[in-house]
Amino acid sequence: MVAVGRLFRVRGNKGELTGEIYSLQPGRAEKLKDVVLELADGKTRASKIAEIWWHDGRPVFKFEGIDSISDAECWSGADVLVADSEREQPEEGAFSHADLIGCVLWNRELKVGMVRAVEDFGGGPLLDVRLEDGRDVFVPFSRTICKEIDVAAKNIRADVPEGLLDR
Repeated sequence: MVAVGRLFRVRGNKGELTGEIYSLQPGRAEKLKDVVLELADGKTRASKIAEIWWHDGRPVFKFEGIDSISDAECWSGADVLVADSEREQPEEGAFSHADLIGCVLWNRELKVGMVRAVEDFGGGPLLDVRLEDGRDVFVPFSRTICKEIDVAAKNIRADVPEGLLDR
């Protein structure tokens, strides 16, 4: 199974949840049907997506069998997983967010931390990196900074701008 998105918070009173999809491909969210929801504590639920609609640029998910606020609240923060065979492959030279999450970020030869998420706030994508000392920083995901990306080995070798990791 591979993470293709994450749920955030309950929206409305019918058990809907806002979330994000780790893809820049138009229509990817609408293609999802059978998924598994997984919380950080390991709790899972096989789910069928009944409907997806958009609000403020974010998908809102309605799952079959999750029909109230209390049903939905316990799934806030869950990863949305699909079988690896159902994952859409990125275009040549592109990387899915799911492939980047869990990669170790190296600044030249020094291990910096691990990619926890990929955020897209409207500019270029940012790697949300948990540093070795426990702090979180955003590192721009660009070819000028991220020089070598090996998702199979889960390594990103970068030339991080001076001072970015000091904050």
